[in-house]
Amino acid sequence: MISLFGFPTDQPPPGRFHSIDGIHHCLGTGCGERLRRLAGAFELVWATGWEEKANEYLPFLLELELGVPMPVISFEGRAVFGSAHWKLGALEEYAGSRPAAWIDDNLDEECERWATGRSAPTLLVRTEPATGMGDQHVDELLAWAQAVTAG
Repeated sequence: MISLFGFPTDQPPPGRFHSIDGIHHCLGTGCGERLRRLAGAFELVWATGWEEKANEYLPFLLELELGVPMPVISFEGRAVFGSAHWKLGALEEYAGSRPAAWIDDNLDEECERWATGRSAPTLLVRTEPATGMGDQHVDELLAWAQAVTAG
């Protein structure tokens, strides 16, 4: 949802390319602004295979200026390209009994079962790998947070 891929190569990219440790990533246009919009309603947490490198690079590249590093969920080497369910154990441990919203471009049936099986309010937000998080996702997340807060 931040590092985009699979977009048409015959058109301008949907973001800017950055080289991170020799690997090129296309970071979506407007992603930093969208995360700043969410910061007032959510505890933002990096849940990415980038792990600790997320705070090293992304706040600067996305112009986040949140004042403090975001928490990072460690997956202890469990990252598996092509699925998101490998994140479940670490996400469950971090979220505990709190409400949780998870934005990802590769949620699967196991993720759905996890979300519906939690006793705390849980929202899964699917993004497309070629476009990432858009304003409509932010609007959905903010409406959900307001509803959860209201009761």
